[in-house]
Amino acid sequence: MSNNIESKVVLITGASSGIGAVTARHLAAQGAHVAVAARRTDRLDALVAEIESSGGRAKAYALDVTDKAQVESVVSAVVADFGRLDVLINNAGLMPIRPMAEVNTDEWDAMIDVNIKGTLYGIAAALPRFLKQQSGHFINLSSVAGIKVFAPGGTVYSGTKFAVRAISEGLRQEVGENIRVTSIEPGAVDSELKLSTTGTAQQTVLDFYKQAVPAESVARAIAFAIEQPGDVDINEIVIRPTRQEF
Repeated sequence: MSNNIESKVVLITGASSGIGAVTARHLAAQGAHVAVAARRTDRLDALVAEIESSGGRAKAYALDVTDKAQVESVVSAVVADFGRLDVLINNAGLMPIRPMAEVNTDEWDAMIDVNIKGTLYGIAAALPRFLKQQSGHFINLSSVAGIKVFAPGGTVYSGTKFAVRAISEGLRQEVGENIRVTSIEPGAVDSELKLSTTGTAQQTVLDFYKQAVPAESVARAIAFAIEQPGDVDINEIVIRPTRQEF
């Protein structure tokens, strides 16, 4: 086990499937104490049971990241249950792809609420604790769509992921002396994210994701960022399938 992962308390949002669930398993196997949070608590309970059966330590928390008070409550509960919080992985996200001309403002609102506000609410809840203990690590899931605009269809999604990347960099500059900040920018990764698209671009998205790499690829990158010595901050990691052009 890595001494820089073992016994660290890690809270993962959006942990009921995909990158979040796989990362929880991966970090728990390396000795981290994982707090998994999402809306689908039945899946979280199954994940916790799986981790515990393998000798790991985990606990589930019901969480809607768009509810600021609930995010604060979950972070408080994690600190109460585990004694501290070392790493917050802001993983919850939505990706409904649709041309802007279709003007689906409900989808725009949902992406802003989950992708941007959900990340900010996590930061708001964890940052005072990190500042008080003079240590901590934010890992925010952006996207390759936060590096290059994914258009047509992904314009608003790209806007939210550019925002996550910008927030991560600004946060690093503001609190970086003792607190680490990592922005992860995955390309096509096999997860339920592609199922967020239900409109006219659905088949295009599903075809694009045929090249996807397993979620374990991102979990390993996240572990790499966490396991670095305390004076090393991995600021950005971009992960794509080798055959992905975008």
